[in-house]
Amino acid sequence: STDLTSTVGYDSIIQHLNDGRKNCKEFEDFLKERAVIEEKYGKELINLAKKKPCGQTELKMHLNMIIIFFFTEIDNVGQGHIQLAQTLREEAKKMEDFREKQKLHRKKIELIMEAIHKNRNLQYKKTMEVKQMCCCFFLCRALLHLSSSLSHFWQLFLKLAQTKSALEDADRSYQQGVTTLEKIREEWQKEHIKACEFFETQECERINYFRNALWLHVNQLSQGCVQNDEKYEEIRKSLEMCSIEKDIDFYVNLRKTGSVAPAPVVYENYYNTQRNATPVRSPVPVAISR
Repeated sequence: STDLTSTVGYDSIIQHLNDGRKNCKEFEDFLKERAVIEEKYGKELINLAKKKPCGQTELKMHLNMIIIFFFTEIDNVGQGHIQLAQTLREEAKKMEDFREKQKLHRKKIELIMEAIHKNRNLQYKKTMEVKQMCCCFFLCRALLHLSSSLSHFWQLFLKLAQTKSALEDADRSYQQGVTTLEKIREEWQKEHIKACEFFETQECERINYFRNALWLHVNQLSQGCVQNDEKYEEIRKSLEMCSIEKDIDFYVNLRKTGSVAPAPVVYENYYNTQRNATPVRSPVPVAISR
């Protein structure tokens, strides 16, 4: 802006920096809330694996071992989410520290610029007041010159002398005010350039830090997924080792009652003891393999 007292450009920069700081705070809050979700999910997953295990009545063979391994890995997955929650809290703290550090450094520059703006505006106001006074004295002098009444000659002479003296004093004050204002303007312009360069550096740092924080967050989530998939892969490998036939054989050998079928039931005649009846026999027992 061409207005010397305008702070439109400066205010726009400060607003942009405040918006950037707000965005950092929002991401910081996101990390904290995500940490709460991850921790809650991890704890609930661990509790689920402990409170409602399945396969407790399974015989201690391949499938039983796989079930135990499965819930062990599910517990590990839950622990992984809890660890991720702690990592996210640490990243949120780093973002907070970065944000507060930038705020502290910015505050020093802003205080300097506020003082310069205040001094500049005050000097500008004084200079304009003296300038207006000079204009008034000049108009009064011009009006007095226009008066041609001889009866008021001496009065006019005295007034002109007084007006001339006042005009000279006002003009000197005006010149001094302009000189002082120019020095203040040069100082303000120098500090304004330095402040803009500082703010630009801070904004570059913020964008770079924010981008890296997002990148790191995504990497952490990807790493968690990879670690979980590795655990699930171990479960799949253990399932491939499960032998259905061996589990069946183990059960049969463990619970078998013998290798021969029960003896046949023989008919005996108790109704007519005088009669030689040929006993009726069941088929010959057959040995069983299991």
